[in-house]
Amino acid sequence: MKAPLGIVLRSCLFAASLLLITPPYSLVALGTFPLAALTRYRIIRGWARLTLMLLDRICGIRYRVFGAEHIPSQPCVILSKHQSAWETMAFQAIFPPQVQVIKRELLWIPFFGWGLAMVSPIAIDRTSGVRALKQMIEQGKDRLKRGFWIIVYPEGTRMAPGARGKYQTGGAAIAVHAGAPVVPVAHNAGKYWRRNAFLKYPGTITVSIGRAIDSRGMKAEALTRRAEAWIESEMPRLDRPDGQA
Repeated sequence: MKAPLGIVLRSCLFAASLLLITPPYSLVALGTFPLAALTRYRIIRGWARLTLMLLDRICGIRYRVFGAEHIPSQPCVILSKHQSAWETMAFQAIFPPQVQVIKRELLWIPFFGWGLAMVSPIAIDRTSGVRALKQMIEQGKDRLKRGFWIIVYPEGTRMAPGARGKYQTGGAAIAVHAGAPVVPVAHNAGKYWRRNAFLKYPGTITVSIGRAIDSRGMKAEALTRRAEAWIESEMPRLDRPDGQA
């Protein structure tokens, strides 16, 4: 089905705006190198906040959050649904300072990757198997000790709305080894900004935050399955007016 001309034009304007703001902001990000990691993060996340504002003003994409009262005061591991590029930016406005577990190839993208490298991500080679898992656990424990939250998309890649991938246990393994709680998150961003899509459709994205799960005494597999059960049971509810069952 052909998209309305207005959506095409708005999406083009948004893309042009990103091309204008990203290169200079990447230079700002590189300039934060001498600063402490948390200070660098607080400066660099301004790019994500600016991008969310552009999405609102240009594309008409807004968001609402249910369950914000469930966000603990201590650093946690977030296990989230992954449908879009949107959540990688919006979580920076919703949650405390954070790092993401990413594929290392993202750091090679000019300008965007340079700025990303300044916010201490856990960049892994997903083909390296056990070595990648060990890296995630060791660097994850380090980031949590330094006051960062950790964002993990356990399905490993962006999934189309209604699709469900295999939940991997790496994020839960970080939480178990660090003794950190897990916060499950569901959202429907893919309804408005689809996977690998240029077009952005207006509407209000719903983010639902579950109660923190205590990882102490749990195995990574069991912790993953518990988070998965909550996320997947929550997904059908997100389009309801009140976000509730």
